[in-house]
Amino acid sequence: MSSVVTTGTQTSRASLPIDYNKRLMLFSGRANPQLAVHIADKLGVELGPVELKTFSNGEVYCRYEESIRGADVFIVQSTCGNPTAGITANDSLMELLFMIDAAVGASAHRVIAVTPWFGYSRQDKKSAPREPISARLVARMLEAAGADRVLTMDLHAGQIQGFFQKPVDHMTALFMLTQYFSDLGLPDLVVVAPDAGRVKLNKKFASKVGAELAILDKERPAQQVAEIGYVIGDVSRKTAVIVDDMIDTAGTLKAAAKTVLEAGAERVYAAATHAVFSGDAFENLRTSGLEEIVVTDTIPIANGAGRPDNIRVLPCAELLTDSIRRIFVDDSVSEVFGGENQLF
Repeated sequence: MSSVVTTGTQTSRASLPIDYNKRLMLFSGRANPQLAVHIADKLGVELGPVELKTFSNGEVYCRYEESIRGADVFIVQSTCGNPTAGITANDSLMELLFMIDAAVGASAHRVIAVTPWFGYSRQDKKSAPREPISARLVARMLEAAGADRVLTMDLHAGQIQGFFQKPVDHMTALFMLTQYFSDLGLPDLVVVAPDAGRVKLNKKFASKVGAELAILDKERPAQQVAEIGYVIGDVSRKTAVIVDDMIDTAGTLKAAAKTVLEAGAERVYAAATHAVFSGDAFENLRTSGLEEIVVTDTIPIANGAGRPDNIRVLPCAELLTDSIRRIFVDDSVSEVFGGENQLF
């Protein structure tokens, strides 16, 4: 019921009654279009038409091809490269920023950036003098472009949420991965944390699958270089699962698998949310001695020659779809995980 204000002999309404029907519109960038297709199918909507291209000089362009005025616009775009689409991680980031800005300029009601893989997340602090805190800058860029909230998965570090002034909905693949290994029914299972920073995540993983916990002593003398010392804990004659948030060049994972096998483990698996797989990742994985590498599809994985046969990809569209639906209807997102989605 709208209120009425009376001033002298003039009567006016203080608010205008409008029947507002919320609209959800889903759009995809070029970083991971297949994931967006799966989300659209589960939501029961069609992906919105948007023109995306890269000019010959390398500049990115976007334009929505239908009205989005008044809609809740969800933009699915991991800030990763996609060789199939011919774009780099930086192209994806710029494309996401432009899509947000264009949606704001087209009078969208809300703009939500769905970035399952949050690029630059490892650059979340200063490790040496005169370095930028790149993850913080990316957060500021997304907010400056006009994002009303961000939906992401398994951030590299919890403090990244603090870089935002807008809401950040943090999803996790923990329950997907633990369910997968529980279903395998592996005997004498031990969960191995690749370093001290991943102990809390691995402890929760071990608790979910009913396994023991071990820790690797790791040092990182330089960027993308890791040295594995020894195993803290008992892995002898057991099946080990090395759990991390991402696999990049897989050099660390290869060294970790070798160390665990030398410590007496019979078989070694690996589990991670984000399959970055850059550089010599496929070669490292092929020669790592790992029984299976289990990841999700937050980042598209090339199917070309050289891809190891023991990579198992779990779909995360169902998880993201549930979260998107809850954001749209202003329901609790943390209930998806029973409040256990903050793993830091």
